Amino acid sequence: MKPFRQTWTAIRALVIFTIILGVGYPLVVTSLGQLAVNAQANGSLIRVGGTVVGSALIGQSFTDATSNSRPEWFQSRPSAVGDAGGASGGSNLGPENPDLSAAIGTRAAAIQSGDSVPASQIPADALTASASGLDPHISPAYARLQVARVAAARGLPEATVGALVESMVQQRDLGYLGEPTVNVLQLNIALAKLG
Repeated sequence: MKPFRQTWTAIRALVIFTIILGVGYPLVVTSLGQLAVNAQANGSLIRVGGTVVGSALIGQSFTDATSNSRPEWFQSRPSAVGDAGGASGGSNLGPENPDLSAAIGTRAAAIQSGDSVPASQIPADALTASASGLDPHISPAYARLQVARVAAARGLPEATVGALVESMVQQRDLGYLGEPTVNVLQLNIALAKLG
C-alpha cells in the first residue's frame, strides 16, 4: 500500500507543478510582457502603412534580384550567410585566413567603386560580417560614407540625407554601453518618406 501512496503523491505533485509552472507561469510572464513592453515582446516589428516590413532587431539586405547593392538605399553590414533571408551564422574565419582577406578585399573594392571613397576611409563594420550575420545596425561612420551615393541616386540634396542620418544615430545605452549605431531598416524607411 505504501508504494501506491508514494506513486499517487508523485503523480499529484507532477500535475500540480505542471499546471503552475507549465501553464500558469508562462501565462503570467506572457501577459506581463504584453502589458509592459508590447512591441519588444512581439519581436520589435516595424510597420509601414499597417504592413510589417521587418524587425528592428534583424538586419535586412537592400539588394536586387541578383544580390547587387541598390544604390538608392543605405546598405547593412555584410552577412557571412549572404542573402539567406533570416539565416544566422558567422564565418569563424581568423584574421590570418586568406578567405577572410579575400572577402574583405572584395567588399572594400565594391565600396570604393560604389561610394567613391579610398579604402582608408571605409569603417571596419562595412568590411566584416557580424557574429550572427543579422546585425541590424551600422556605425554612424558607415552611414555617413553612403550619404553621397544615396543622395545622388535619389536626386536629393546631400545635406538633407546627411541630416537624416544624423537624426537616426542611436547613442550608447545608458550613456556608456556599446557604441553609437544607426538602424539601417529604420533609416531606409525614413529615407523613403523623403522621396
